[in-house]
Amino acid sequence: MSATGPTNNGHPPTEHNLRTAQDSMLDGLGQLSDYLGFSKVMGQLYGALLLSGDPLSLDDLVDLLDISKASVSMNLRTLEHMGMVRQVWVRGRGGRRKYYEAETDFWQIISNILAGREMRDLERALHVMDENIERLSTAMPHMDAEDQRLAELYIERIQQMQALFRFAQLIITTILSQAGNLDITTLPRLGSND
Repeated sequence: MSATGPTNNGHPPTEHNLRTAQDSMLDGLGQLSDYLGFSKVMGQLYGALLLSGDPLSLDDLVDLLDISKASVSMNLRTLEHMGMVRQVWVRGRGGRRKYYEAETDFWQIISNILAGREMRDLERALHVMDENIERLSTAMPHMDAEDQRLAELYIERIQQMQALFRFAQLIITTILSQAGNLDITTLPRLGSND
């Protein structure tokens, strides 16, 4: 078969390569999204918008990803709230159809996620730990010796965990304070042999 002839599926090689890369990216971003605790559809929607040269409508995304309109709509709202996609106006395309495009400032996306969900989760966890330390400390004088030893162990282990969570807060705060000053395009590729 020649380099310009059709592939086994009847598509020219260039189209086949583009489609393969797109499918691979959508699948990979869906899996990454799922791993990070978001819905797989969110990753696929973001990937579809990121790889599109033009803004896409809700119907475009439904057709491209073969998922329900309700799922696309709900997940797009979440992505908008997170600052990962935005609604745009498209000249010459009348009607009431909404169009979307992906945010390509990846540091902004990471900052939004870290400052929002991750910091809230850390704060919530630290609050729960503080409450449990307080609860155990207040109850200890009324415990027998064996339960007091166990309560002391609980407090010690909770405090160790608190130290780890506070360190995580410090790391996130440091990343957020530096994110605006960093041009990631100037960083060497990790794992590169160059």
